[in-house]
Amino acid sequence: MEAYKDTTLDPKARAHDLVSRMTVWERASQLRYDAPAVPRLGVPEYNWWNEALHGVARAGTATMFPQAIALAAMFDEDGMERVGDVISTEGRAKYNAASRHGDRDIYKGLTFWSPNINIFRDPRWGRGHETYGEDPYLTARSGVGFVKGVQGKGKYLKAAACAKHLAAHSGPEALRHSFNAEVSLKDLNETYLPAFEALVKEAHVEAVMGAYNRTNGEPCCGSKTLMRDILRGKWGFEGHYVSDCWAIADFHMYHHVTDTAPESAALAIKSGCDVNCGNTYLHILTALQEGLITEDDITTACERLFTTRIKLGLFDEHCEFDEIPYEQNDSPEHHKIAIEAAQKSIVLLKNDGTLPLDMTKYKSIAVIGPNADNRVALIGNYHGTASRYVTLLDAVQMQAGDTRVFYSEGCDKSKDKSESLSAHAWDRMSEAETCCECADLVILAVGLDETMEGEQGDAGNAYYSGDKRDLNLPRQQVELMRRVLNSGKPVIVVNFTGSAVDLRMAQDKAAAVVQAWYPGALGGLAIMDVLTGRVSPSGKLPVTFYNDAADLPDFTDYSMAGRTYRYFTGDVLYPFGYGLTYGSCRAVGPLELDFADDGAYVRLYVENTGSVDTREVVQIYVKSGSEFAPTNPALCGFKPVFVRAGERVEVSVHLGIHAFEIVDNDGERRQDGHKFTLYAGLGQPDKRTEALTGEKCISADVTV
Repeated sequence: MEAYKDTTLDPKARAHDLVSRMTVWERASQLRYDAPAVPRLGVPEYNWWNEALHGVARAGTATMFPQAIALAAMFDEDGMERVGDVISTEGRAKYNAASRHGDRDIYKGLTFWSPNINIFRDPRWGRGHETYGEDPYLTARSGVGFVKGVQGKGKYLKAAACAKHLAAHSGPEALRHSFNAEVSLKDLNETYLPAFEALVKEAHVEAVMGAYNRTNGEPCCGSKTLMRDILRGKWGFEGHYVSDCWAIADFHMYHHVTDTAPESAALAIKSGCDVNCGNTYLHILTALQEGLITEDDITTACERLFTTRIKLGLFDEHCEFDEIPYEQNDSPEHHKIAIEAAQKSIVLLKNDGTLPLDMTKYKSIAVIGPNADNRVALIGNYHGTASRYVTLLDAVQMQAGDTRVFYSEGCDKSKDKSESLSAHAWDRMSEAETCCECADLVILAVGLDETMEGEQGDAGNAYYSGDKRDLNLPRQQVELMRRVLNSGKPVIVVNFTGSAVDLRMAQDKAAAVVQAWYPGALGGLAIMDVLTGRVSPSGKLPVTFYNDAADLPDFTDYSMAGRTYRYFTGDVLYPFGYGLTYGSCRAVGPLELDFADDGAYVRLYVENTGSVDTREVVQIYVKSGSEFAPTNPALCGFKPVFVRAGERVEVSVHLGIHAFEIVDNDGERRQDGHKFTLYAGLGQPDKRTEALTGEKCISADVTV
């Protein structure tokens, strides 16, 4: 038996044997994302490009979970693992079915280019809703859970996850192909890299994708610093590296760090980029002929790629996942998990007591707004196709009973007119105002969707850079909100966005404000479950809602000074970590700290003095007196808990080994001093959270 067929051998040894049997041309051909077959060795074609940001994407029908930013709002590492597990199950089901039919096209493989663990440092960035928010700790924990779920715990990888985009990549989208992110060593190691390190060391993520931009002068898909010194050297990464799509061509076309395509291919492969999403690796053999690379460079990359394919069981007759049937894709059981995730992700921002709704109290309800019946606003970008969509309007109608439901779009989501032949702008406003007059209660659904915030040139955002110019909703929606809020009727504002927007008018005048994100294909059901009190809202903001983008540094400035809750010193609308419930919970001392080999454990109590059972999220923040510490207390632990009405529960929250360390100006992580202040509560220890919730974090000074 050939060694590469021997399942008792280590995958690396098998890959080495298989690649040794290939010609140099065959080896070079395998470094393309659309790798051709090598029939004489029994190697089928394989397309490395697949997406699974919040469900198996772009390959037909699958369960569509809430967008990534919404999943982060759960503050639930175990919940992220369950989501990842469902996604890889459906990915296997689809792969098994497609490969039986000889279909090995793009989006049909088992190498998922997810998750996106870039830091959402600026709310104007269009791709921010693909991430897990602005905080490196929350991003790391969410990403670790997701990767563990995707890759599984079996002999084989259930699917291969990919951490992207290394590193310091968060806009502007319009400049990404030529942009140089200038980042201090402190910011790089304190903010932009920790999530990548966690996914490599803890979750053993199989792949890493590089970014389009340069970081400190080096293109991220050809960076000795990022790829060789840090990723493979300092962290010990042993998986494969993939370029973002056509990013290597940017080396000579826009970054001008090389002059020719063969030079760009050589820089990438010698730096450790194994797969080229694009066509620049068609020049690898030319680079070899010109002496820019060696045959060993090609062999090393090829062996890494076949190690992954062998880990996935793609050359074995008895892989444990080969029998997952297609029926497990898009199943009712998976839909339930998606709805539960959406329920946990919804953030209640304001409530004057109108919520939860008792539908029997209202003879009529008006559902108004461009996102009330917008399927696109349910799913965000990088999505698949759902077998069923339930919008907010659908869900209200389903639960209305004898209550009359009036509906008006109110305005187009971004255009002045809904009907092109209308003589005047805002041609649906009078209808919306009439619906308000007829109704006892108004639900106003505003916001954006993937056509308005997203990736430059993405399928859903083909004609825009994807970034926002400011935090304002489109002016049509602002006017609609003004008129509805002035109707004299109680108004519940439901905002569908993947980012922070200006909701000051809603906060001032609405009876309730709900951040729904992009809640998934069945998201309307989850929203109504929250509005009617079937479940208590429990999501927490993974980003800060600022008052105005003018309060922030320039979009192109990658310094963390003045950004995110850790370094922002001004007033905000809604703070990071904030979110209300229908319970009346608070953190109760004593606050105790126990050290362990893997860090420390904080013990406290959470009591619910209200009448509603609720899920809550305990959050632990630490403040160091070191000159190198973030300006404000930083999140270092969290744990979701369920607290019944009238009960008190004991909670133990794990803090990682870095909780009491700082990152100095040389980028070194170390302990600097022994005295710290710990804060524990249901939000961060800031004045705005205290004002919005009426509760204050408990705290304790500790010596480490």
